[in-house]
Amino acid sequence: MSESYGPGAAAPAGGGVVTEFAALAKRAAALDLADPLRAKRAEFVLDDAEPPGATTTSGPPVVYLDGNSLGALPAAVPARVADVVAREWGTLRIRSWTESGWWTAPERIGDRIAPLLGAAPGQVVVSDSTSVNVLKAVVAGVRIAQSGAGAARDEVLVDATTFPTDGYVAESAARLTGCALRAVEPHEIAATAGPRTALALVNHVDYRTGRLHDLPGTTAALHAAGALAVWDLCHSAGALPVGLDAHGVDLAVGCTYKFLNGGPGSPAYLYVRRDLQPRFDSPLPGWNSHADPFAMSAGYLPADGSVRGRVGTPDILSMLALEAALEVWDGVAIEAVREKSLALSDFFLECVAALPGGPSLTPLTPLPHAERGSQVALRCAEAEAVMGELIARGVVGDFRPPDVLRFGVTPLYTSFSDVYRAAGVLGEVLDDRR
Repeated sequence: MSESYGPGAAAPAGGGVVTEFAALAKRAAALDLADPLRAKRAEFVLDDAEPPGATTTSGPPVVYLDGNSLGALPAAVPARVADVVAREWGTLRIRSWTESGWWTAPERIGDRIAPLLGAAPGQVVVSDSTSVNVLKAVVAGVRIAQSGAGAARDEVLVDATTFPTDGYVAESAARLTGCALRAVEPHEIAATAGPRTALALVNHVDYRTGRLHDLPGTTAALHAAGALAVWDLCHSAGALPVGLDAHGVDLAVGCTYKFLNGGPGSPAYLYVRRDLQPRFDSPLPGWNSHADPFAMSAGYLPADGSVRGRVGTPDILSMLALEAALEVWDGVAIEAVREKSLALSDFFLECVAALPGGPSLTPLTPLPHAERGSQVALRCAEAEAVMGELIARGVVGDFRPPDVLRFGVTPLYTSFSDVYRAAGVLGEVLDDRR
């Protein structure tokens, strides 16, 4: 365990002596006090405790552990959106495309996200949805692979545990490009890739279990086979270092409404490695990605750089809400976020193990740090009903069929006291159901 969060916060090995659950409350308070990121919590709209002396009887604050599905609202967003609506749209109207910087927002906000992905400027564009960007990345990636010398590349590999939409889009993209689609377990992709493989589409973190897959090793193995690597970063961006440039990733996509807190339906992003941009042939060419968009020419000539990832008119309201949301990252190193994420999930697992009903819960999230994202997934009998009870009692996680409880830890605003309380309420629910 890191020095910042002190010793003894790691999840105990099987058979070890577990600290009594009640004693862990003091540990939680001490860890919160020592937390280098604790001031960031005030930059979000959360249901925090009533101040001392309050006379309301609203009950304890809600513990929000679903930021891996929808991030909490950054406090700066409402005023920014109000200004966009009232002044930029209401007063300036069409002038805001230039005077308010609407036209350049996709690249500007992409450059704001890029450091969180380990990418240099000019390689990330904010545009469309994750699903649309998956289609762009896979089809364009296959076209790049098929344009190279050597054997025909007519196979696309897809992570067999992928989020369903990625699989649906990959299947469609394979048909569009005349490729066969093969579903492969993530840890087998490196060994499976061969001379016919065009690319592999892989999730960095498994959305059900929170398992972190080997981005550096898988990317290197795909490159050794002459194939491209396309990564879905929805459950890793904003939670841990990704290192796109350092590891030579070819293409990547991701959403912004989870750990990046961009809001419901906020636009996604597309990463195209700089040296591949001249060869990026999008299956969705649009006037926004044209070299001269206002010429309105009948023929399509793609723009240079990351602009090629654009299609049509950007969704300005949600895009500028995202830009305001990203201000919470000012002064934050993604390495510090990863350090706290691991400490939080370690502590949560320790608290769960200390519950009287702990043995009825099976952690699906790997214990080794190198294999863990930023969530804790527990297998639990009657998981859907249990999660319903948790939410009714003020602990918000989510359920994935058939029997998985998911708890996201979002280091910018999740506290150690949050996960301690969540574990305690989980214990109460299990006890009541027994």
